[in-house]
Amino acid sequence: MKDLMEILDEVRGNITAACARARRDPAEVEIIAVTKTHGAEVVKEAWDAGLRIVGENKVQETAWKKPASVTGPMWHLIGHLQSNKVRHALELFDFIHSVDSVKLADRINLIADEMGVSPRILLEVNVSGEKSKSGMTPESVESTLRHIAEACPRVTVEGLMTMAPFSENPEDARPYFRRLRELRDGLEQKLGIGLPRLSMGMSGDYEVAVEEGATWVRLGTVLFGERPKTKTVRAVADDDGGFGGLDSYSGAGPTVKVLD
Repeated sequence: MKDLMEILDEVRGNITAACARARRDPAEVEIIAVTKTHGAEVVKEAWDAGLRIVGENKVQETAWKKPASVTGPMWHLIGHLQSNKVRHALELFDFIHSVDSVKLADRINLIADEMGVSPRILLEVNVSGEKSKSGMTPESVESTLRHIAEACPRVTVEGLMTMAPFSENPEDARPYFRRLRELRDGLEQKLGIGLPRLSMGMSGDYEVAVEEGATWVRLGTVLFGERPKTKTVRAVADDDGGFGGLDSYSGAGPTVKVLD
């Protein structure tokens, strides 16, 4: 079985080759190590292998995992953010990829102002139009950017994020990644702003994403293997946004049952 360093060498080689095909500098592309459902030991493994960004899907999972993990990585929220979890998210994450509405941006700005922080975000765009996916429509991104610029002084938008529809063929994702890049390029020109970050591409299609302009690729399975199958037994959100009596900042994780 290959260790993480060997796997990373292959992945980075694939990224370098994709950059060469697209006439890009490989230094423009960073790997986000997606550690969802894995334990704190996997975060340390990623850190020791030279990965500096950890991606998590859930606020409540990060609330116990981050304190139990090695100090050093940047933590990025790549999953859907509920408005009642914004305060916790701003406490835990260095970057939020999944802002998908004006309402959520306003909530982030309000809480950030109370906390005295300046969050960095991406706007999540549902390029494919799939009803099962979060994200705003491509047509609404411009008005959202204008709103944030005028009404959300605490928030900095650094780019866009998307997920392509699942397919066994990576090439099927290309039109969606290309559309996000073209959308970004057009908005930069029209609004006279910089949106340098494009978060797109996962384990099955990251090479295509890099060819189409990704600056962050979100990789989990290709690095760490299949995720453990788990069932959360105790970690239910309270009315106040807490997690069912769980001391989410103690480092003790929720009770989890591993499924065969």
